[in-house]
Amino acid sequence: MGQGGERRRVQAHDGELGAAVARAQDGDETAFAVAYRMVQPGLLGYLRGLVGDDAEDVASDAWLEIARDLGRFKGDGAGFRGWTATIARHRALDHLRRQRVRPRATGLEQDVLELPGPHSTYDQALEALSTERALALVRGLPRDQAEAVLLRVVVGLDGPAAARVLGKRPGAVRTAAYRGLKRLARQLGGGLPAVHGTDGGVTDEGPGTLGDST
Repeated sequence: MGQGGERRRVQAHDGELGAAVARAQDGDETAFAVAYRMVQPGLLGYLRGLVGDDAEDVASDAWLEIARDLGRFKGDGAGFRGWTATIARHRALDHLRRQRVRPRATGLEQDVLELPGPHSTYDQALEALSTERALALVRGLPRDQAEAVLLRVVVGLDGPAAARVLGKRPGAVRTAAYRGLKRLARQLGGGLPAVHGTDGGVTDEGPGTLGDST
């Protein structure tokens, strides 16, 4: 699927999500369940990259806050994903402070996990980075790179939305995501997956750069 087709798919997905959120804000519990099912997989992947095996517990805490504050949310489907990611991130950081640990893997996996090549679709990149082994590798990245990769690829936020979650400039987040993916590709011996956002930004510069230092 080309970048234009991928963008249309993401926009259609967010349109459906936005409609479900609006109905949930009017008290439709079934619509809230629909929104939960659409957001939870990416949110859980993001949290696994931050807190590992404690992701389910942190996600539960995050969803309690999301449900409590749903009436305060204003925005569309894409905005809702960014809003939920921000809440989940705060809960994850609180958890890490309590545990006094950092979101870092105990060691790099030696097994080869093939990430998608430079022309892969978003879905392929998401599938690769949703595995436990890949997320363990992501946790081994520098913190800014790990979060940028997780928000862009796993949660599916565009550059500006990911930047709002992290409190950084969009360009800095795109750069961090690219550098993180390049590190992963070099460690794994695979190609570098492109990160397409609805802002049109692409962090993939092609496999010829994989040997460059970061």
